[in-house]
Amino acid sequence: MKKFKFLLALAGCLSLLALSTSTASAQRNGGGGGRGGNFDPAAMRQRQLEGIKTAMDVTDDAEWKVLETAIGKVLDAQQEARSGRGGFGGRQNRNRGGNQDAAAGGNPPPAGGNRRGGGTPDPDVEALQAAIDAKAPADEIKAKLSKVRDSAKAKEAKLATAQTDLQKLLSARQEAVAVIYGLLK
Repeated sequence: MKKFKFLLALAGCLSLLALSTSTASAQRNGGGGGRGGNFDPAAMRQRQLEGIKTAMDVTDDAEWKVLETAIGKVLDAQQEARSGRGGFGGRQNRNRGGNQDAAAGGNPPPAGGNRRGGGTPDPDVEALQAAIDAKAPADEIKAKLSKVRDSAKAKEAKLATAQTDLQKLLSARQEAVAVIYGLLK
């Protein structure tokens, strides 16, 4: 009888554990803004800025308004500089198992972006990818590759300018926070 009660209690605990795990998983995947389609980039940006404001210990609204504008320019320039790069989940691995959608005949992710909507596609990268896909002559590919590289250099220069402008506004502590958050190098 003691064994039966023990096994019954154990089964109840395991059932409770299983239910709580599946509920947490459902909240994380569907109801919590994960992969459930509820992603809001503006809300994410706002949370990111609030975290930076808190970490920088900015209490003056006028000061924050100036910093927020400069930080926003850095974040925008960073996103723009990242667009157009291949990377994990990009098109460079398609037909080799790296992109199952394209390999299965489905829609590949946009060139210059990624599966998670990493910015707007870069037209120069799209043109380069089209030339690669069409097995264009080497001269055409080299010309398109040069345009992609020039575009990347311009984006990096814009990012460097935004970072310099932000750095001029920050105290030493705020600058350290900006480095930690990846806003500055």
